[in-house]
Amino acid sequence: MPDLPTPQDAAEAALFSECWDAVLSYADLCTAGSAAAPQLATEAFALGMREARETVPSRGAGRRPARLPMIPLLLTAVRTTAALWEDRGEGHRLDPELRLWLHSDKAARYTGPPLQRPIALRGLRDLQEPDAALLWLTEVEALPLPVVARRLGHDPATVADELTQVRGLFRDRCHRSHLDTPMDAQCRSYARLLDAVTRSPAADTPPDLSGHLARCVDCAEAAACLRLHAGGLPGALAGGVIGWGGLAYLERRRRAADVRLGAGRPEPADAPGGEPHSGAHRTRVLRNGLLVAAVLVSLLALAVSLMPFGGEGTGAAAPVDPADRQPVADPRVSVPSVDPLPSNSPTSSPEPAPSASSTSGPPPQGKNSDPEPQGSATGGAAPEPTESEQSTCEVRYQLVNQWPDGFQATVTFTTAQALDDWRVAWAFRDGQQVSQMWDARFTQNDDRVVATATDYNQAVPADGSLSFGFLATWQGKNSPAYDFELNGHSCTKA
Repeated sequence: MPDLPTPQDAAEAALFSECWDAVLSYADLCTAGSAAAPQLATEAFALGMREARETVPSRGAGRRPARLPMIPLLLTAVRTTAALWEDRGEGHRLDPELRLWLHSDKAARYTGPPLQRPIALRGLRDLQEPDAALLWLTEVEALPLPVVARRLGHDPATVADELTQVRGLFRDRCHRSHLDTPMDAQCRSYARLLDAVTRSPAADTPPDLSGHLARCVDCAEAAACLRLHAGGLPGALAGGVIGWGGLAYLERRRRAADVRLGAGRPEPADAPGGEPHSGAHRTRVLRNGLLVAAVLVSLLALAVSLMPFGGEGTGAAAPVDPADRQPVADPRVSVPSVDPLPSNSPTSSPEPAPSASSTSGPPPQGKNSDPEPQGSATGGAAPEPTESEQSTCEVRYQLVNQWPDGFQATVTFTTAQALDDWRVAWAFRDGQQVSQMWDARFTQNDDRVVATATDYNQAVPADGSLSFGFLATWQGKNSPAYDFELNGHSCTKA
């Protein structure tokens, strides 16, 4: 494995420390195993640092302006290095979906003619490097403004106003880039209307423009960059600059930021049934992590740990095979955080009696004939289940982001019983199709989706929780998923 480049000064050494975990996190998404991730990250880091050093002026020479801030520059170097691996016959070490993407027209956009590259990438490149860094660190890396101000040397009292101005500048650059993009007559006719609609949070999108955005990927991409008030800017930046795996990387960085700051998302004050949450039912996460330290004198040391998070006690970690793929967490933490789940499901006996909705066989395939979610804790005339029939799992389905013809969602399940392996199944009502999933493998048959454990997160302790996310497409309507099952047993919805 090649060594990391040696820092040239204290400032560059600090830069190594700040950027390494981001590079390794994306490299882990791009590779097919944990052994390949640090090598891809190291090669990409060296490539990116060589490019960054070319922007440093020498004596008597001018400075070529930096085209991207440091972290996105290094992340694009990961993508470039992955393409080099594919070209030199090492593609088997990459994620199979990434390999398909590298040979598609989507990948060609990032290296093709400048005017045909993604709007977000062009907009970020057009900003001054300090402004671009401020935007990226706050929107994509999810760092608090005081931390960003300290890192970039801004005044903490004025950094919020600076960020607002930078967002406006980014929008203007994206608008100009959109107008410069070669467009057909229909897209050109909607350009001025798109600009007007996306400027105001109160403006309604006309039906004809909405239909056009549902059909035109380029205009929908521009809309995500121009509509700053809709909350889609982080996804637009990550997807437009990184490309493949951008939204998965965004989710990882937000989890890592939550854990690094010691504060996950707030949990509800009361459970759905009116009962307050107790400490014994606080969400606990089982997730392997790579604890990575970049030794700044060209030495890379990796340590793998398995730790529960947020639970009571200090249970010992189960041994893991070092050959297994490991997810990457922040070097200063061991696990990412997830949304807390209310745990109001009573624990059933170790061997519940079989029922029509609780079997040990595989989940049914195809569209579910029951229009209502199975096993959901809804009121009505349904009889009260006996203790042996009560669900031993609870699931939370969260829509993270949505755009014309696509969306991102997260599934978190809590199990009352310890699991050595898991399989979560659900159904869609409106023909949604999953296109990408992280922290789980998936298959889909008609409206039925089955997500199975990866090598690194098969085991879940009793009263433990685990999350995975996915991207999917939709048309017309995007109703929440329903009829959730864990290992063939119905789950209640949180």
